[in-house]
Amino acid sequence: MKKFNASLFDRNTLIHLRLPFSFFLFPIFCFAISQSVSINMGNTFLIFLSLHFFIYPASNIYNSFMDEDKGSIGGLKNPPPVTRKLYYVSILFDATGIMLCFLINLKMVLMMLVYISISKLYSWKKTRLKKYGVTGWLLVMLFQGGYTFLLVNTASENIFDLSWLSALHIEAMILATLLIGGFYPLTQIYQHDEDSERGDYTISYNLGITGTFIFSGSLFIIACIVAWNYFTSFYNLNQFLIFLGCLVPVIVYYFYWLGKTLRDSRLADYDHTRRMTFISSSCMIICWTIIFLINYQH
Repeated sequence: MKKFNASLFDRNTLIHLRLPFSFFLFPIFCFAISQSVSINMGNTFLIFLSLHFFIYPASNIYNSFMDEDKGSIGGLKNPPPVTRKLYYVSILFDATGIMLCFLINLKMVLMMLVYISISKLYSWKKTRLKKYGVTGWLLVMLFQGGYTFLLVNTASENIFDLSWLSALHIEAMILATLLIGGFYPLTQIYQHDEDSERGDYTISYNLGITGTFIFSGSLFIIACIVAWNYFTSFYNLNQFLIFLGCLVPVIVYYFYWLGKTLRDSRLADYDHTRRMTFISSSCMIICWTIIFLINYQH
């Protein structure tokens, strides 16, 4: 058994887990915590551990197994060869994530099973929802955005009934969904050739490089409008200004990258995408941390 475990978790398999990539999904977690009225520390720790160390890596490695990418993917510029081990590790990590959810309650287990099922249907070759541009995009923006907000906030507040569905929470889910929906097409912008060779006609592929920038920019504008209504309705203008201020570096880099890409489309590449992802994730983590500190001073 020890020999099996050692061979199962070899260097290439560990790389395909893409554990650092969970950082780029951390802003939604931070947003959900910043909007919690009260925080159950045990539940919050368990949902953080489940999502960021097991469920997200399981999704990453399962996607790598199904895609068999040769070129750059999210979090990996030069992915190692794909083996059957990735499939077994994805099952093991999903099972561990679910076991952690059991320590919260059965409702969290059921909600997490829905998330895992959609993630698998997105990548599984027999369903391959990823190949349908609009459908795939809608599923990613909803489940990595609003649904993840729901998972984290319900666990944090320890509320698992319909009373959780307040106007504040619903609009927060919409905002989270729009932020992911605007950002996600930009992460696909350098994979058009490889995706289309597999028959995955992603929303970014269908929009083209310039169209992807315009589409994502438009979604961010809509997200800002929703954020203005959200913060001024439930909090105050100052919190919206913090949100807007933290977006400034993202906006600056967006237009910088767009300008370079208009001159040379080859610059819609992995390196620029990675920088955009890092800047936007870092700025949003800072934003929600500041807002969390403000909310918990009262």
